[in-house]
Parts: sequence; structure tokens; C-alpha cells
Amino acid sequence: MTDEKILRINALAKKSKQEGLTEEEKAEQKRLREEYVASFRASLRAQLDNTLVINPDGTSYRLREKKQ
Repeated sequence: MTDEKILRINALAKKSKQEGLTEEEKAEQKRLREEYVASFRASLRAQLDNTLVINPDGTSYRLREKKQ
């Protein structure tokens, strides 16, 4: 997610509070927010995939997804 897109999200949020948005702007805001959330989730998943837990006894293991 680029800085320009984040600035646009913030600008739309501010405009929404002050004067309201057109239907086109609402659609753009929704699309940008979905893209931001997807980017955030991908970043978090990558960080967790690279996390190494070290136990007090010196052993270590990687985090893995819980099976349901």
C-alpha cells in the first residue's frame, strides 16, 4: 500500500465527516479500505511466519497455524 493511497483514505474519511461523499467516492473509499486491510493482513502473516519462539530451556520453534 502506497503512501498516496493512505493519504487518499484519510482525505476521504475527513471529507465524509465534514460534508459527505458521493456514491463514486464511497465506492473508492470501500475499495481502498479493503486493499489496506488485505495489505495489513499479508504483512502480519509474513511477520508471524518468520517469528521464532525460544523456550527457557533453549529449544525453539516456529509459530504455525492452528488446525480447526
